[in-house]
Amino acid sequence: MMNKAGGTVCSTVSDRRKTVYSDFPSELLSSAGTSLHTVGRLDADTEGLLIFTNDGKLSNFLTRPENKIRKVYFVRLLRKLSPAEQDSYKTEAEKGVSLPPEKKFGVQQGGSAQIEWICGDGDSGFSDSCKISVTEGKFHEVKRIFRALGNEVVYLKRIEFATICLDENLAPGAFRALSEDEVRSLEALTS
Repeated sequence: MMNKAGGTVCSTVSDRRKTVYSDFPSELLSSAGTSLHTVGRLDADTEGLLIFTNDGKLSNFLTRPENKIRKVYFVRLLRKLSPAEQDSYKTEAEKGVSLPPEKKFGVQQGGSAQIEWICGDGDSGFSDSCKISVTEGKFHEVKRIFRALGNEVVYLKRIEFATICLDENLAPGAFRALSEDEVRSLEALTS
């Protein structure tokens, strides 16, 4: 498990940015003849939970859209929303929104996403922060969901992936081995 720092890329080589692999000891990067790799990716500006494995079967299972593996993100938006707007966003996200085009991806239909709004602004109930849960993993999915809803993500951090929650004691860029219970919980998903 790594708490990915913003500005790093999920690639083994990069000309412009630091990679998430640059702080790993070399003996960890290649164990039992199989390379350690990330399970899925996070954008360069996205922080948070990354899982690394040398188990290709597990990685494949966790990243296949048809397996509906839950990923939860903390989001901060550019514009604060009233309680009525929050309800509207929540309803539209649950139905699935049409994701606007981005880079090589055209318009795509998004799946159902669940939004949980976080601590309103005093008694007014306005908020710019939420948790969003998705299962598909489309390109820039969370950012595109909120763009489709009329807002912009200014901060994004993955806090859960499948059965694993980000260890908040990990500083950005730090990593640790998964506990035996965490490994068993992932293995249980594939059996």
